[in-house]
Amino acid sequence: MAKKKKSTRRAWTPADVRELRSLARKKVGVARISKALKRTVGATAVKAHQLGVSLDTRG
Repeated sequence: MAKKKKSTRRAWTPADVRELRSLARKKVGVARISKALKRTVGATAVKAHQLGVSLDTRG
């Protein structure tokens, strides 16, 4: 049985938050934003919600 890769949490840097806000303003989908930030869709969506940023959910 293969071992599950242990995930490690990375702190959100001010640059990450700036990029998240910038891409959200451009109406980029959450999937593309998460790929650009190298984070999961869930982590990106949660952070956007915490910041009060609306994400385009179309992809």
